[in-house]
Amino acid sequence: MKKILALLALLLLTSCSSGGPSTPQEQETLTIGLTYIPDVQFAPVYVAEANGYFADAGLDITIRHHGAQESLFGAIQAGEEDIVFAGGDEMMQARSTGVDIVNWATMYQTYPVALIVKADSDINSAADLEGKSVGLPGPYGENYFALLAMIDEYGLEDVDINYIGYTQTTALATDSVDAIIGFSNNDVVAMRHAGIDVVELPLVEGRLPLIGVGLGSMADHLDPETLAKVVEALEQGTRNATADPEAALDITRSYVPSLADPEQRELAAQVLDATLELYSGGQSFGHQDVQLWAQMSEFMEDAELLETPVAAEDAYTLAVLDYRTNNSL
Repeated sequence: MKKILALLALLLLTSCSSGGPSTPQEQETLTIGLTYIPDVQFAPVYVAEANGYFADAGLDITIRHHGAQESLFGAIQAGEEDIVFAGGDEMMQARSTGVDIVNWATMYQTYPVALIVKADSDINSAADLEGKSVGLPGPYGENYFALLAMIDEYGLEDVDINYIGYTQTTALATDSVDAIIGFSNNDVVAMRHAGIDVVELPLVEGRLPLIGVGLGSMADHLDPETLAKVVEALEQGTRNATADPEAALDITRSYVPSLADPEQRELAAQVLDATLELYSGGQSFGHQDVQLWAQMSEFMEDAELLETPVAAEDAYTLAVLDYRTNNSL
């Protein structure tokens, strides 16, 4: 009897010292909105999900791709998304219309838009566009913002601007326009893959007063601890995709079935490589450039891209990255 009582006492002591029976960690449920159809450019997100980096951080993530006609910030406003993957400049513009969106990490440390011309063109810089034609999808988004920055930089007055939808490759190949404004990690890669010899030219001297793709949430859903875990998982996904791009393409294929075709996979590999380069160059993963945010606020107001002025500090926060820096995740 004494042995039994001693055993029960030991079990009770063990239970008390360990805080009771162990239970699985409760996961935070989040939906990430990717503002485009499934594409290899989102490979870091796909890799983080497939390899369990979100789950390891205590996150239950749903990946949601936007429809072609869907409003960029409609779903996050409606509460259907917790995080949106979009340009910092697009978020600032949305804030000017009353959307209470806040950017909390910048993914693309290099703005991905460039002036693209054929290699045999007599256009050697953006200044040479005077009297020439340039094509871009329309008067919206990052291509358009970059166009306005270029015009302002060089004081261009006689540029024939053509809104050509997403036909940049055909328009340039057939000489329908003299140049296009497109994405370095997509349009340039696709053109070269199609056998068109093109050159990328900077749109301005120095850096554009614009901030590229990042992560944003509504102001009342900014929990630094939870969102810092998202950054941690995405950095792991980005590192993994960089170290093993073939595995990243295998994972992406479950979202983009066309990658089963060898030629499409080859093109996707080139897009992936160019995209991963955009993530590098910051002081840290997700780095927020405070000075650039201020420059962008001033530029977008001067270019009449904002319905109402937006102070830079209202459009972004350092809280998430600071939490990650100061806490072991």
